[in-house]
Amino acid sequence: MIFEFLPNVVFVLLLLTSAVIFTKNILKIKNNITLGKVIDRNNKKAERWKNMARIALGQSKMAKRPIAGLLHVVVYVGFLVINIELLEIIVDGIFGTHRIFAPFLGGFYDVLIATFEVFAFLVLIAVVVFWMRRNVIRLNRFWKKEMKGWPKLDADLILYFEIVLMSLFLMMNGADYYIQTNFPEAIHYQQAGSFPISQYLSSLFSGMSLDSIVLVERTAWWMHIVGIFIFLNYLYYSKHLHILLAFPNTYFANLNAKGGFANNPSITAEVKLMLDPDADPYTVPEESSDEPDKFGASDVMDLNRVQLLNAYTCTECGRCTSECPANQTGKMLSPRKIMMDTRDRLTEVGDNIQKNKGVFVPDGKELLNDYISPEELWACTSCNACVESCPIDIDPLSIIMSMRQYLVMEESAAPTDLNNMMGNIENNGAPWPFNQQDRNNWVQDL
Repeated sequence: MIFEFLPNVVFVLLLLTSAVIFTKNILKIKNNITLGKVIDRNNKKAERWKNMARIALGQSKMAKRPIAGLLHVVVYVGFLVINIELLEIIVDGIFGTHRIFAPFLGGFYDVLIATFEVFAFLVLIAVVVFWMRRNVIRLNRFWKKEMKGWPKLDADLILYFEIVLMSLFLMMNGADYYIQTNFPEAIHYQQAGSFPISQYLSSLFSGMSLDSIVLVERTAWWMHIVGIFIFLNYLYYSKHLHILLAFPNTYFANLNAKGGFANNPSITAEVKLMLDPDADPYTVPEESSDEPDKFGASDVMDLNRVQLLNAYTCTECGRCTSECPANQTGKMLSPRKIMMDTRDRLTEVGDNIQKNKGVFVPDGKELLNDYISPEELWACTSCNACVESCPIDIDPLSIIMSMRQYLVMEESAAPTDLNNMMGNIENNGAPWPFNQQDRNNWVQDL
């Protein structure tokens, strides 16, 4: 009797283990993101909900590249639709039932299963095309130097995952359909569902015994659900976190004009004081007991929480890098690498804190120099092409500008040409090395 419920017990244990590991990983990501500085992105709530619905849910920015956009929409919608079936699988696994929703949904159940199968087949086609684009056609943006090693393997692994999961789903349904139509004595396999795709797999089961086909169906069922559990917990190590994080990322995205830059409050106050004609130039500012904030960012803890969320959400699609004019002209800058480096450093810092029971022990590394070089930062033209092209509103430019600010304000390490320009502005009121009196002399030779 006890062995009758053994599969149910095993399933529940697998479900709970998967849920615990997933929750633990999500909390780890949350803790890492909260290492960043607090930033107020709670304004314009209606506009933020609209932005999330349009970009994350509606996939509006994917359409700018029609082929990739269409394929991604197929996979995305297929992922959402097919996972509705997951609810029935979980209920069946817990209670030992089979297609428990069929009696309650009647004819609508047939429509649902048929829809699941069509999308599973379309997802299979889309994933194969994605694989060919990466490994046969070898699109340039997938073969940049930052994509070597784990990033490339990760992208391929997820495609293999999708192929296996969709194939198992169709195999499971195909075996189920064959049993329903050829073995009416199999009471457990009630007549339920419509199988427009998997019915063509019937020939694979011709001549097999009922027990053998049931074994195939059960094996495919178990491998499918266990594969989903594995996939769920693989997300933490993968770029595919965007499946979950794209929604909060688009909600907290910067809604201001792309050309606007955030001002440093302390510097703004000083400039206003300098420009105030009524201000006393000899006034000594009040000293604060608090340690002064660092200008800009040299490590992940200096970035804000939205910037760190951006890093975890990056899909590594490379659209930002392919649109970057600096990268196109052979410069070292790759906005995608900026995000990948930020995420890698953040993960390293988070592991350090976890290992040392909540305290960060200096490891002699920083995001600046150890991950991202000044050469990369100064190659940026601040044109916002990377921000505009990102399908989920990630902002690599904000990280670049924060690190530039650190180089200039904290290390006085701006390039020579830039230092000369800033000196000229300070002394002459213009970027050119001429005083105001001589500024119009060039017209004399005309």
